[in-house]
Amino acid sequence: MKNKIWLIGAGPMALDYVKVVKDLDVEYLVIGRGEESASVFYNEAGIRPITGGLDAFLQKNPVSCTHAIVAVGVELLAKTTIDLLNYGIENILVEKPAGLNREEIEKVARLTAEKGANVFVAYNRRFYASVIRAKEIIEEDGGVTSFNFEFTEWAHTIEPLKKAPGVKENWFLANSSHVVDLAFYLGGKPREISCYTAGGLSWHPSSSIFAGAGVSENGALLSYQANWRAPGRWGIEILTKRHRLILRPLEKLHVQEIGSITEVLVNIDDQKDIEHKPGLFHQTKSFIDHNYDLLIDISKQKEMMKYYNKISGYV
Repeated sequence: MKNKIWLIGAGPMALDYVKVVKDLDVEYLVIGRGEESASVFYNEAGIRPITGGLDAFLQKNPVSCTHAIVAVGVELLAKTTIDLLNYGIENILVEKPAGLNREEIEKVARLTAEKGANVFVAYNRRFYASVIRAKEIIEEDGGVTSFNFEFTEWAHTIEPLKKAPGVKENWFLANSSHVVDLAFYLGGKPREISCYTAGGLSWHPSSSIFAGAGVSENGALLSYQANWRAPGRWGIEILTKRHRLILRPLEKLHVQEIGSITEVLVNIDDQKDIEHKPGLFHQTKSFIDHNYDLLIDISKQKEMMKYYNKISGYV
């Protein structure tokens, strides 16, 4: 085995990560909190997490690791990352969006800079086989001319979920930002953008209907829409001089050629996306191997917050 990873958390996301680090043949420790979640984790993965929480572990174990992965609830992402930074951990992959709001993410970014550490936000969809192939086609075609995306959430399935205070109220950041990050990764960050919101839900009072348009840093025109009170799904369409690239669902890539209305499914090597939670294997391997090209560091996530807050209608 090589390296030593601390995996913080013992929930469903941590289970997905432990399957990956096993496949990568990496030495690891799982650090959780309660006995109940630890028992579930053991039954699923055959590994018993260290219980009692990260604070207790750090007090009793004056040891270190080369890398840490933070896979706790959204409400604890920032605190956990800050605790690891203060302990001296230099390489951290934190589940998206790295904090509950702009203030938490800015705090993590400031401390990361002070410590000279590497903190990356785990937007695993950047590592989908479909996205990697789409990126290749974009480069072959000479870049993006326009793009559009939708981040509709299914409100009827989210409303009954039991989450910590503040998580559902910031659901756009906690969940929908997956799509927006990916759209801007493929099409380019906005140079100019106009955003509009309407409505609201009992659990997401700031907004429920979204629309906007702008121009990317690369000169591509962009537009988006989402309506959490109507049917819909996540999706991204990237247009080049030769192709329309359709990611709907995001795990699959369809293309339209110039002069055709036929959407053709592109053959991609997505075996690792089938064996694991899609994107997670290549994301984790890139993090461990210090191959940071596709990862978004915390300073860039802090910069993205100005767009996320504008698109979502958050103050």
